[in-house]
Amino acid sequence: MSATTLRAGLIGLGMMGRHHARNLQALDGVELVAVADAYGDPHGAAPGYDVLPDAEALVAAGIDYAVVAVPTAFHKDVALTFAEAGVHCLIEKPVAFDIAEAEEITAAFEDKGLVGAVGYIERYNPALQAMRSRIADGQLGEIYQITTRRQGGFPARIADVGVVKDLATHDLDLTAWVAQSPYESVAAFSTRRSGRESEDMVSATGRLRDGTITNHLVNWLSPFKERVTVVTGEKGSLVGDTLTADLTFFANADAPTNVWESMASFRGVSEGDMVRYALTRTEPLRTEHEAFRDAVRGDASNIVTMREGLHTVRTVEAVLASARTSQTIRVEL
Repeated sequence: MSATTLRAGLIGLGMMGRHHARNLQALDGVELVAVADAYGDPHGAAPGYDVLPDAEALVAAGIDYAVVAVPTAFHKDVALTFAEAGVHCLIEKPVAFDIAEAEEITAAFEDKGLVGAVGYIERYNPALQAMRSRIADGQLGEIYQITTRRQGGFPARIADVGVVKDLATHDLDLTAWVAQSPYESVAAFSTRRSGRESEDMVSATGRLRDGTITNHLVNWLSPFKERVTVVTGEKGSLVGDTLTADLTFFANADAPTNVWESMASFRGVSEGDMVRYALTRTEPLRTEHEAFRDAVRGDASNIVTMREGLHTVRTVEAVLASARTSQTIRVEL
């Protein structure tokens, strides 16, 4: 596809949709031509636009691609409408409510040869982008473990899913992406403390297919906000804070250290230099939109594909199944 201006549509003008609207209106090479939401525009995200009722109306407006920011329960119907019409699609995470719906959506876009992507915004955080690049370049050597902590207060915007599908899905996606290896198995425990039907706290342990072990703490019950990813390897650890977009390297020292007798027998790592990197801090959602625009034009190297999104849904369902059964669950590829 040429670099001519792309015509974009947005469905869903809620808490996330308003940010998509802002970025689409500022994106070079893209014109936001139509928006849709059955409940109007509560945040005033698209002044001057007629708010259309549904996906069919967006298709009729003549769009090249659509951004889907409706509740997860409606992803399947909306996405299949766009696939049938030949419209490329960026869908907010997760790609679908369950595995069957995710498989159907993924197949529809692949069969039509359309660009389909999932909006895992954490992948585009400057700290994690730099982390993945450094890991790929061998800075940590062999990777041993990836741990994440995603904790905070309960968000009033959540209506249809628990903490696993809303928050843990980010960590499951970014962990597989950073390591460049999918999940093999997971084991998890969850609890419900806020009076809702869905879980609001989960602790999950996993193993990736390359042997890396993982651990994830996720909840809506903490009186502080935390978004941390730690990757530990043979040469040290990289710590990414996606709230501040900071990346810090803790080196495993190779210099001899004089220690007292009780420590001299320890043959593990020792503290080395600590470096906090200076990063160019670009809004992750902007980077995500630029990547999808480029994918529609032919360069799909930096999007979260629907196939990857499907694997994450399978991993999410495995976490939930493990929490229900107290068993380790194998994740299908």
